[in-house]
Amino acid sequence: MIEEEKKCIGLIFGGYSNEHEISISSAKTVFHAFNSEINKQRFIVKAFYIDKYGDWLDSDLSEKILIGEVENNIKKTQKIFNQEKINFLDGIEFQNIDVWFPLLHGFNGEDGSIHGLLKYTKKPLVGCGILGSALGMDKIMTKTIFSNLKIPQVNYLAFQNEDFNNGEIKNKLINEILEKLNFPLFVKPSNSGSSLGISKVINQSEILQALEKAQEIDPRILVEEGLEAREIECGIIGSSKIITSEIGEVKYESDWYDYDSKYFSNNKITIPAEIDSKITKEIKEIAIKSCKALNIFGFARVDFFLEKSSNKIFLNEINTIPGFTKNSMFPMLWKASGLNIEQLVAKLVDITLDL
Repeated sequence: MIEEEKKCIGLIFGGYSNEHEISISSAKTVFHAFNSEINKQRFIVKAFYIDKYGDWLDSDLSEKILIGEVENNIKKTQKIFNQEKINFLDGIEFQNIDVWFPLLHGFNGEDGSIHGLLKYTKKPLVGCGILGSALGMDKIMTKTIFSNLKIPQVNYLAFQNEDFNNGEIKNKLINEILEKLNFPLFVKPSNSGSSLGISKVINQSEILQALEKAQEIDPRILVEEGLEAREIECGIIGSSKIITSEIGEVKYESDWYDYDSKYFSNNKITIPAEIDSKITKEIKEIAIKSCKALNIFGFARVDFFLEKSSNKIFLNEINTIPGFTKNSMFPMLWKASGLNIEQLVAKLVDITLDL
């Protein structure tokens, strides 16, 4: 196969986000998968690193970060940008990109921001578009839509742009939480990922601190009832037709599935999960239904709670750019479903190009 026939993949990673480091880890996995012997026959990769300040580095330096030749915390010495220019992409050569592969976890990326920007390049991208990304990232909007569709969820309350310095408002919110929800509680920023900004609350004295912690990330806050439940996850890929992976279960040693548990602990992963076939079928059906409801396609990971006492299923959230790190469930789920990481990244490009 001659060089001109290969598809050029524009891999975007890093980003102005609290999930910056996770994005780099995911990108390293995907970069090496595209550069496997079999995929090198079909693809070439052009890397684009966005630093913690939102500046884009050129592809040569970006690739060196992925292969470990330079640290990602270097100060940019090249004059890639002229601050007086309106188009901050003037110094980035992206004209020969055939397909974009954004791996920007969290806000300023997974929330649809990067999808809107890339739309102006008139090149296709792996994953869903602006709407599905924005809805999937926003926990409050997700909950609202799913409530109207009668998709099972835990009990929750949503608060937006509240002034916690106002004693009257503060007491009103705490009283509403105590009246309508049962402990333990999970307090979450509406827009964030990787469990960042989330607190587990077991009594009234901890509520205000948890609300303030979440508000540091997003002024829109979700408060959910906690369950004695199993953490169940399902991957989806596809466009006009969405297919599901095997169902997986994560068992963790920490009190709950927090940031450290997700990325730095040796959790027990069981794929396929040891659950009844009827429950497996229902989880897959809800995963597809929920993704279609939010216009999510391409690829995503759908997370569920399976209550231990009742075996009831509760949809937790949908991740439209799930992790691709060595500890990430999404590639594990698809490996157990017959697609190793090299096959998976190629399949995602094929889905995007409708091959």
